[in-house]
Amino acid sequence: MKNFTVYKVLTRLFFAVLFSVASLCNVYAQSYITQLNTNNNLLLANKTGAAAIYLEQNEAEGLRLAVHNLQQDIYKVSQQRSQIIEQIVPSDTLIIVGTLKNSAIIKQLVSRGKIELTELLGQWEAFQIQTVSDPLPDVKQALVIVGSDMRGAIFGVYDLSEKIGVSPWYWWADVPVKQADSLYVKANTKVREQAKVRYRGIFLNDEAPALSGWVHEKFGTYNSDFYQHVFELLLRLKANFLWPAMWNNAFSLDDPNNSQLANTMGIVMSTSHHEPMMRADKEWHTSVDGKWDYAVNPEKLYQFWQEGAKRHRNLESVFTLGMRGQADEPMGEIENIALLEKIVADQRQILSDTFGKDKLTEVPQVWALYKEVQGYYENGMRVPDDVTLLWSDDNWGNLRRLPTLDERKRSGGAGIYYHFDYVGGPRSYRWINTVPIAKIWEQMNLAYEYQADRIWLTNVGDLKPMELPTDFFLRMAWDPTHWTADSLLEYGQQWAAQQFGEQYAVEIEQLISGYTRHNGRRKPELMTPDTYSLMHYNEAQSISEELQAYVQLAEKIYQQLPAAYQDAFFQLVLHPVKATATLYELNYSVALNKLYAQQGRASTNDYAARAKAWFLADKTLENEYHSRSQGRWAHFMSQPHIGYTHWNNPPANTMPAVMVNEPIDAADMGVAIEGQVDAWPATANLSLDFDYYGQQQRYIEVFNKGTLPFKAQFSLSAPWLILSELPAQIEQQQRIWVSIDWTKVPNSQAVGTVTIKGTGWGGATIKVLATKALDKNIHGFVEADGYIALEAASAKTMQQNIDAKWVEISRHGRTHSSMTGLIQAEDNFLKHIKTAPYLEYDLHLFSSGVITINTYLAPSLNFAPGRGLRFAISLDGEEPQLIDVLAENTNAKWEESVKNGVHKVSSKHVLSTPGAKKLRLYLVESGITVQKIVIDTGGLKPSYLGPQQSLKLP
Repeated sequence: MKNFTVYKVLTRLFFAVLFSVASLCNVYAQSYITQLNTNNNLLLANKTGAAAIYLEQNEAEGLRLAVHNLQQDIYKVSQQRSQIIEQIVPSDTLIIVGTLKNSAIIKQLVSRGKIELTELLGQWEAFQIQTVSDPLPDVKQALVIVGSDMRGAIFGVYDLSEKIGVSPWYWWADVPVKQADSLYVKANTKVREQAKVRYRGIFLNDEAPALSGWVHEKFGTYNSDFYQHVFELLLRLKANFLWPAMWNNAFSLDDPNNSQLANTMGIVMSTSHHEPMMRADKEWHTSVDGKWDYAVNPEKLYQFWQEGAKRHRNLESVFTLGMRGQADEPMGEIENIALLEKIVADQRQILSDTFGKDKLTEVPQVWALYKEVQGYYENGMRVPDDVTLLWSDDNWGNLRRLPTLDERKRSGGAGIYYHFDYVGGPRSYRWINTVPIAKIWEQMNLAYEYQADRIWLTNVGDLKPMELPTDFFLRMAWDPTHWTADSLLEYGQQWAAQQFGEQYAVEIEQLISGYTRHNGRRKPELMTPDTYSLMHYNEAQSISEELQAYVQLAEKIYQQLPAAYQDAFFQLVLHPVKATATLYELNYSVALNKLYAQQGRASTNDYAARAKAWFLADKTLENEYHSRSQGRWAHFMSQPHIGYTHWNNPPANTMPAVMVNEPIDAADMGVAIEGQVDAWPATANLSLDFDYYGQQQRYIEVFNKGTLPFKAQFSLSAPWLILSELPAQIEQQQRIWVSIDWTKVPNSQAVGTVTIKGTGWGGATIKVLATKALDKNIHGFVEADGYIALEAASAKTMQQNIDAKWVEISRHGRTHSSMTGLIQAEDNFLKHIKTAPYLEYDLHLFSSGVITINTYLAPSLNFAPGRGLRFAISLDGEEPQLIDVLAENTNAKWEESVKNGVHKVSSKHVLSTPGAKKLRLYLVESGITVQKIVIDTGGLKPSYLGPQQSLKLP
């Protein structure tokens, strides 16, 4: 049965490949680079040479560094080196790079009508890439890359690098540069882009032991040699903003060149939510400077902050205002809103004194409303309008707050601080990537709709191994309108193709979506042996088979990739897939070990040994990661992740406790059935129920409690009972699948038995109940086994319009996909629920009376002040019930929802008669994302994910 399930998973992946080829082709149709010399295409490089790059002497050093990298990139791709020139020379093709402000040649091209740059005037970080014929005397063709400012031009340069085949991750993930004998820009190319979010960046955080161990080994300290690679990665991803590493690190003191290099390259520096005024936490020494408390030590703190402002007076920075306790703790009890307002006022005075009173509102400033600080704001504290309000998620990827209509009018705007990594409750998560890109899109799309677009910042922890979500977050930050719910699959394929080529891009997207979906269900640090059900819906085994199928596919691709790509594939795909599956198998083996010990099985010790083997496999994978590429990425997998007992990580991975059994030196039969912990002979109450429209196979396990084998004999009481096989000899245990030949079931309900005899006197008798509905006029999703399970996306969408609609988010949620409600920020349907867009499901129920509907939703929060998180539900034409997902908004409920990856809400409904029914979910206000619906008619069993979707009849 296991091999069959693996085959099904692999078959599903295969057909996904076939149906996704067209999507992948569309991705590459967008590139303006080709290897074909046709249609007056512009030559960049071929076997005879490469086009020169013209850059004027007065352009900024940051742009010059980017152009130098472009020169290197063209060489890496084509083995031809472009010259960087400052004087125009006669040529067939030329690359011209410059800014509107500094480039005389760009201005000349505009005045001669060769290019039109009006749309770039006054814009923030915009660029235009355009082919121009006869741009200058003695130049036949030019590729002109012009920026509205220095960073705009830099982003245009790196856009060209990326298009010719250099991944932004070439250094950080060993992604090979794609080789090409020739490079051409397609004729009549004209690309114009600009940043839609002003500051887009990352926070290097929680960086010990992994990142710090690596930095200390490779660079000595967090110095400019290290940060140069961080800055370049950000720029290649069209990002511009950084909160630097701060665990026992101080950016400006670790290397005096750090700040100047950031400014030169074009990276805007800031400091984290608890490090005001461009001063690192580790720059404050209590033994020398006194207490970190403005109520008792204002003079020293004021001077400390003055020094930070002075140090960054000539460096592009965003100044963090406010104050938290030292080491990222809440402030003391004596702190209050009045004191915090004085702190901000004094910090603003420092900035006014440093930059000039008339310049104060031009100095970028941010107030991070993180954790308890948001409470100060909600209780009335305010800062001047030119200060950016940086709202935060709940540390688990769910936005706590978004700007109201009035707040959107503030000149400082608003931003978002997001998390891919976190140290804190209910459990720290830092080891590997656990964030599906669909989750990022769902939340950050809301942020953009609510105009939180001044700063997008994400905590990436150690940076590796968060390459995938970091890439998506920063690309979405550059242009949130480009990525929609419909294009997330395309993004995954595009990312895979960029790193590894087109051949396996579709399969690789399946793998990265698969392992991140699993980790998004429950983060590895929260995984326990009892997370997934061993008893119901074949849940634990199905997940094991799904993950093992991913491992098989990943290993197959790895073996087929050219050797040059294998290190990158190991880091970005194979390792996280195998590490995810390994941790799951460890917990699955421990779960089976404990169950089998309780049932007295001889195999108990085998599963203890399996658990230990998986624990060792985890360590082996860690060692392999650290040894790849001649140890280039040592330390990055050193974060403990097994053996958590509270919010913080253990000092080292800890093997879970396992049970040991001493089987008797004889043969002794035991019998267990699906859905029941107690086994025969401890209990004689064994029964399997079958529903014509429900689960078609259920299992019996015959096991040995001793060391000697025995023969099991089966007898069936009815001709409609079918067994998958009859075991000849039981060494340890064997699973036998029971099914029903419905053509031979005589009535609507029949009872039979399966009797098993083995060792000793008597034997086990399993009662089998088969229920067959007589009604043939059945359509829609059919009740069976006491429930109807629905994936949210199985609905018909009704009453949709451009401003209010349900949209499917592919790969979102724990099982299939999700339906999210998109609605204008201030709109709702509270007064006219029946006019709202709704999801409709056709059902057929055999039950009547009171039933329960469980709706599984994304664990979103009520990010709009003064409202809940509401939708409405109606069954069989009843008046819609308004449901507030956060009606019980306690910390315990929040912890439950983020641990499980869902909010689950229940509603009661009364059905007077069975038969055909319609279920409707109405969109009431924004923020609602539905993953799954399970209707409990009396037979729903406990499980983590709920049953798989019910049968649907046409």
